[in-house]
Amino acid sequence: MKASNLICALSLISGIALVSCSKAEPTNNPTGNQTATAGDTNAVAVSPGFADPAKFTAKAPETFKAQFDTTKGKFTVEVIRSLAPNGADRFYNLVRSGYFTDVAFFRVIPGFMCQFGIHGDPAVSAKWREANIADDPVKGSNTRGAITFATAGPNTRTTQMFINFGNNIGLDGQGFSPFGKVIEGMDVVDKINSEYGEGAPNGNGPNQGRVQMEGNAYLKKDFPNLDYIKSATIVPGDAAK
Repeated sequence: MKASNLICALSLISGIALVSCSKAEPTNNPTGNQTATAGDTNAVAVSPGFADPAKFTAKAPETFKAQFDTTKGKFTVEVIRSLAPNGADRFYNLVRSGYFTDVAFFRVIPGFMCQFGIHGDPAVSAKWREANIADDPVKGSNTRGAITFATAGPNTRTTQMFINFGNNIGLDGQGFSPFGKVIEGMDVVDKINSEYGEGAPNGNGPNQGRVQMEGNAYLKKDFPNLDYIKSATIVPGDAAK
Protein backbone atom coordinates (compact mmCIF):
# COMPACT_ATOMS: atom_id res chain seq x y z
CA MET A 1 0.00 0.00 0.00
CA LYS A 2 1.40 3.40 -0.88
CA ALA A 3 2.26 5.95 1.74
CA SER A 4 -0.41 8.56 2.26
CA ASN A 5 -0.27 11.71 0.17
CA LEU A 6 1.52 14.38 2.05
CA ILE A 7 3.24 17.69 1.89
CA CYS A 8 5.22 18.86 4.84
CA ALA A 9 5.44 22.56 4.27
CA LEU A 10 5.97 25.43 6.66
CA SER A 11 4.37 28.51 5.19
CA LEU A 12 3.84 31.97 6.60
CA ILE A 13 0.31 32.99 5.80
CA SER A 14 -0.99 36.35 6.98
CA GLY A 15 1.79 36.43 9.54
CA ILE A 16 0.81 33.05 10.98
CA ALA A 17 3.02 29.99 10.66
CA LEU A 18 1.02 27.36 8.84
CA VAL A 19 2.43 23.87 9.23
CA SER A 20 0.94 21.66 6.58
CA CYS A 21 2.06 18.13 7.31
CA SER A 22 -0.74 15.64 7.12
CA LYS A 23 -1.85 12.55 5.27
CA ALA A 24 -4.33 14.55 3.24
CA GLU A 25 -2.02 17.03 1.59
CA PRO A 26 -1.70 18.11 -2.02
CA THR A 27 -1.19 14.59 -3.25
CA ASN A 28 -2.88 11.89 -5.25
CA ASN A 29 -3.32 8.85 -3.01
CA PRO A 30 -5.55 7.71 -0.11
CA THR A 31 -5.13 8.60 3.54
CA GLY A 32 -4.69 5.73 5.93
CA ASN A 33 -4.87 2.04 5.15
CA GLN A 34 -8.45 1.84 3.96
CA THR A 35 -9.03 -0.57 1.11
CA ALA A 36 -12.17 -1.60 -0.73
CA THR A 37 -13.16 -5.23 -0.29
CA ALA A 38 -15.43 -7.50 -2.27
CA GLY A 39 -18.23 -6.79 0.18
CA ASP A 40 -17.75 -3.03 0.13
CA THR A 41 -20.93 -1.28 -1.00
CA ASN A 42 -18.75 1.38 -2.65
CA ALA A 43 -17.18 -1.16 -5.03
CA VAL A 44 -19.57 -0.21 -7.80
CA ALA A 45 -19.18 -0.76 -11.52
CA VAL A 46 -16.42 1.35 -13.01
CA SER A 47 -17.54 4.23 -15.21
CA PRO A 48 -16.69 3.91 -18.91
CA GLY A 49 -14.10 5.89 -20.82
CA PHE A 50 -11.59 7.27 -18.35
CA ALA A 51 -11.67 4.26 -16.03
CA ASP A 52 -8.66 2.53 -17.59
CA PRO A 53 -5.44 4.52 -17.10
CA ALA A 54 -3.59 2.30 -19.58
CA LYS A 55 -5.66 3.82 -22.40
CA PHE A 56 -4.55 7.37 -21.63
CA THR A 57 -0.86 7.71 -22.36
CA ALA A 58 -0.80 10.21 -25.22
CA LYS A 59 2.05 12.70 -25.37
CA ALA A 60 0.89 16.24 -24.71
CA PRO A 61 1.60 19.14 -27.07
CA GLU A 62 4.60 21.25 -26.11
CA THR A 63 2.18 23.95 -24.95
CA PHE A 64 -1.58 23.86 -24.54
CA LYS A 65 -4.37 25.42 -22.53
CA ALA A 66 -7.16 23.79 -20.55
CA GLN A 67 -10.30 25.58 -19.42
CA PHE A 68 -12.03 24.59 -16.20
CA ASP A 69 -15.68 25.41 -15.67
CA THR A 70 -16.42 25.25 -11.95
CA THR A 71 -19.21 26.05 -9.54
CA LYS A 72 -17.44 29.38 -8.96
CA GLY A 73 -16.79 30.22 -12.61
CA LYS A 74 -14.15 29.55 -15.26
CA PHE A 75 -10.37 29.62 -15.21
CA THR A 76 -7.72 28.66 -17.75
CA VAL A 77 -4.46 26.82 -17.20
CA GLU A 78 -1.54 27.05 -19.62
CA VAL A 79 0.74 24.02 -19.65
CA ILE A 80 4.35 24.04 -20.81
CA ARG A 81 5.39 20.44 -21.28
CA SER A 82 9.13 21.10 -20.93
CA LEU A 83 8.59 22.15 -17.31
CA ALA A 84 7.44 18.67 -16.29
CA PRO A 85 6.85 16.28 -19.22
CA ASN A 86 5.40 13.39 -17.24
CA GLY A 87 3.09 15.66 -15.29
CA ALA A 88 2.00 17.53 -18.42
CA ASP A 89 1.21 14.28 -20.23
CA ARG A 90 -0.86 12.96 -17.32
CA PHE A 91 -2.78 16.22 -16.99
CA TYR A 92 -3.43 16.34 -20.74
CA ASN A 93 -4.85 12.83 -20.72
CA LEU A 94 -7.01 13.45 -17.67
CA VAL A 95 -8.52 16.54 -19.26
CA ARG A 96 -9.10 14.90 -22.66
CA SER A 97 -10.76 11.87 -21.05
CA GLY A 98 -13.35 13.89 -19.13
CA TYR A 99 -11.98 12.65 -15.82
CA PHE A 100 -12.43 15.96 -13.98
CA THR A 101 -16.21 16.22 -14.38
CA ASP A 102 -17.84 16.62 -10.94
CA VAL A 103 -14.50 16.42 -9.13
CA ALA A 104 -14.37 18.36 -5.86
CA PHE A 105 -11.93 20.91 -4.50
CA PHE A 106 -11.79 18.91 -1.30
CA ARG A 107 -8.94 20.66 0.51
CA VAL A 108 -8.71 24.44 0.33
CA ILE A 109 -6.39 26.38 2.62
CA PRO A 110 -6.41 30.16 2.19
CA GLY A 111 -3.03 31.61 1.35
CA PHE A 112 -1.61 28.17 0.63
CA MET A 113 -3.36 26.11 -2.05
CA CYS A 114 -6.52 24.32 -3.24
CA GLN A 115 -6.31 20.59 -3.87
CA PHE A 116 -8.41 18.39 -6.16
CA GLY A 117 -8.23 15.30 -8.34
CA ILE A 118 -9.91 12.42 -6.48
CA HIS A 119 -12.67 11.11 -8.71
CA GLY A 120 -16.22 11.11 -7.39
CA ASP A 121 -16.69 7.44 -8.25
CA PRO A 122 -14.66 5.26 -5.83
CA ALA A 123 -14.26 2.54 -8.45
CA VAL A 124 -12.60 5.01 -10.81
CA SER A 125 -10.38 6.33 -8.02
CA ALA A 126 -9.24 2.81 -7.24
CA LYS A 127 -8.12 2.31 -10.85
CA TRP A 128 -6.09 5.51 -10.99
CA ARG A 129 -4.66 5.23 -7.49
CA GLU A 130 -2.10 2.69 -8.70
CA ALA A 131 -1.29 4.50 -11.97
CA ASN A 132 1.82 6.29 -10.77
CA ILE A 133 3.97 8.44 -13.01
CA ALA A 134 7.69 9.03 -12.62
CA ASP A 135 8.90 12.22 -11.01
CA ASP A 136 9.95 15.23 -13.06
CA PRO A 137 12.90 17.40 -12.04
CA VAL A 138 11.71 20.71 -10.63
CA LYS A 139 12.23 23.36 -13.31
CA GLY A 140 9.47 25.79 -12.41
CA SER A 141 8.45 27.27 -9.08
CA ASN A 142 5.37 27.01 -6.87
CA THR A 143 4.46 30.66 -7.20
CA ARG A 144 0.93 32.04 -7.12
CA GLY A 145 -1.21 30.36 -9.77
CA ALA A 146 1.20 27.50 -10.48
CA ILE A 147 -0.43 24.07 -10.80
CA THR A 148 1.45 21.06 -9.47
CA PHE A 149 0.81 17.39 -8.83
CA ALA A 150 0.57 16.30 -5.23
CA THR A 151 2.78 13.46 -4.11
CA ALA A 152 3.14 10.82 -1.41
CA GLY A 153 6.86 10.44 -1.97
CA PRO A 154 9.13 9.59 -4.89
CA ASN A 155 7.35 8.53 -8.08
CA THR A 156 3.84 8.49 -6.57
CA ARG A 157 1.96 11.11 -8.59
CA THR A 158 -1.39 9.97 -9.98
CA THR A 159 -4.38 12.34 -10.33
CA GLN A 160 -4.31 14.73 -7.39
CA MET A 161 -2.97 18.23 -7.92
CA PHE A 162 -3.12 21.68 -6.42
CA ILE A 163 -3.11 25.33 -7.42
CA ASN A 164 -0.95 27.63 -5.35
CA PHE A 165 -2.71 30.60 -3.80
CA GLY A 166 0.54 32.11 -2.57
CA ASN A 167 4.22 31.97 -3.38
CA ASN A 168 5.04 28.57 -1.93
CA ILE A 169 8.60 28.37 -3.20
CA GLY A 170 9.55 26.22 -0.23
CA LEU A 171 7.80 23.35 -2.03
CA ASP A 172 10.29 23.55 -4.91
CA GLY A 173 13.05 21.99 -2.85
CA GLN A 174 10.72 19.19 -1.75
CA GLY A 175 10.30 17.92 -5.31
CA PHE A 176 6.93 19.47 -6.19
CA SER A 177 7.28 20.17 -9.90
CA PRO A 178 4.81 22.65 -11.48
CA PHE A 179 3.71 21.88 -15.03
CA GLY A 180 1.68 25.00 -15.76
CA LYS A 181 -0.03 28.07 -14.43
CA VAL A 182 -3.44 29.71 -14.23
CA ILE A 183 -3.35 32.47 -16.85
CA GLU A 184 -6.99 33.56 -16.72
CA GLY A 185 -9.49 33.45 -13.88
CA MET A 186 -7.22 33.38 -10.85
CA ASP A 187 -9.87 35.52 -9.20
CA VAL A 188 -12.23 32.57 -9.67
CA VAL A 189 -9.71 30.20 -8.07
CA ASP A 190 -9.43 32.59 -5.12
CA LYS A 191 -13.19 32.26 -4.55
CA ILE A 192 -13.19 28.45 -4.24
CA ASN A 193 -14.86 27.64 -0.93
CA SER A 194 -12.37 27.28 1.91
CA GLU A 195 -14.77 27.01 4.84
CA TYR A 196 -13.77 23.42 5.64
CA GLY A 197 -10.03 24.10 5.51
CA GLU A 198 -7.55 21.36 6.37
CA GLY A 199 -8.71 17.79 6.05
CA ALA A 200 -9.24 15.35 8.88
CA PRO A 201 -7.66 14.33 11.17
CA ASN A 202 -5.71 17.61 11.45
CA GLY A 203 -8.67 19.79 10.52
CA ASN A 204 -12.41 19.85 9.99
CA GLY A 205 -12.36 19.10 6.27
CA PRO A 206 -12.91 15.85 4.39
CA ASN A 207 -10.95 12.75 5.34
CA GLN A 208 -9.01 11.84 2.22
CA GLY A 209 -9.33 8.12 2.89
CA ARG A 210 -13.09 8.41 2.97
CA VAL A 211 -13.08 10.50 -0.20
CA GLN A 212 -11.20 7.68 -1.91
CA MET A 213 -13.48 4.96 -0.56
CA GLU A 214 -16.87 6.74 -0.65
CA GLY A 215 -16.44 9.42 -3.29
CA ASN A 216 -18.87 12.25 -3.86
CA ALA A 217 -21.61 10.55 -1.84
CA TYR A 218 -19.55 11.29 1.28
CA LEU A 219 -18.55 14.79 0.21
CA LYS A 220 -22.01 15.95 -0.78
CA LYS A 221 -23.57 14.60 2.39
CA ASP A 222 -21.03 15.83 4.94
CA PHE A 223 -19.53 18.85 3.14
CA PRO A 224 -22.39 20.24 1.06
CA ASN A 225 -20.78 23.60 0.33
CA LEU A 226 -17.66 22.32 -1.43
CA ASP A 227 -17.00 23.66 -4.91
CA TYR A 228 -16.69 21.31 -7.89
CA ILE A 229 -15.32 21.17 -11.40
CA LYS A 230 -18.22 20.96 -13.85
CA SER A 231 -15.99 20.27 -16.84
CA ALA A 232 -12.42 20.61 -18.06
CA THR A 233 -11.59 20.84 -21.76
CA ILE A 234 -8.59 21.45 -23.98
CA VAL A 235 -8.94 24.91 -25.49
CA PRO A 236 -9.56 24.62 -29.29
CA GLY A 237 -6.33 25.00 -31.19
CA ASP A 238 -4.35 23.53 -28.32
CA ALA A 239 -5.23 19.87 -28.90
CA ALA A 240 -2.63 17.45 -30.15
CA LYS A 241 -2.04 17.62 -33.89
